[in-house]
Amino acid sequence: MRLATPYRDTSADQLRFTLTGPRRPALAVTDAELDGVTVQLRLLGASHQVLAGPVSETLACLPAEPGQGPPHTVRRDIDGWRYAFDSTVTRLESDQLSARAAELREDLAHRPAALHGVFPGSPDALTGLLTWRAGRVVNWRTWHVYPQAGQVVTTETRLEMP
Repeated sequence: MRLATPYRDTSADQLRFTLTGPRRPALAVTDAELDGVTVQLRLLGASHQVLAGPVSETLACLPAEPGQGPPHTVRRDIDGWRYAFDSTVTRLESDQLSARAAELREDLAHRPAALHGVFPGSPDALTGLLTWRAGRVVNWRTWHVYPQAGQVVTTETRLEMP
């Protein structure tokens, strides 16, 4: 999906992570029904938010809050659910980054429980989200591609039901 609004985050170090923030205004939303669990994927102008069970995961450039970059690992028990978050920041050369962005656009465009947006200025400036369920575990991955910084931020989240 091509977005008409510029993005506010332009590198990984501008991102801030929270599990307790409010629902943020979204540019696009996809609700995925996964065997009785609703996962809401929210594409923000400042990155992403996922709502599932008791979790409101936000990784974004947040107003009035300085970025710290994504945490490498977060583990929490939240209302009986087990939450596990991991992230990596990869630096790529321009051609490798363009190839990775193209691969993500193609892959996410054909998945019903996915959402992605391409921001103005570069076809490689994108945020993508994908969710699925495996037994008692709800999973999601996100990708944030920053062509001007040569970075791809990848996150993986597991949310195990009580």
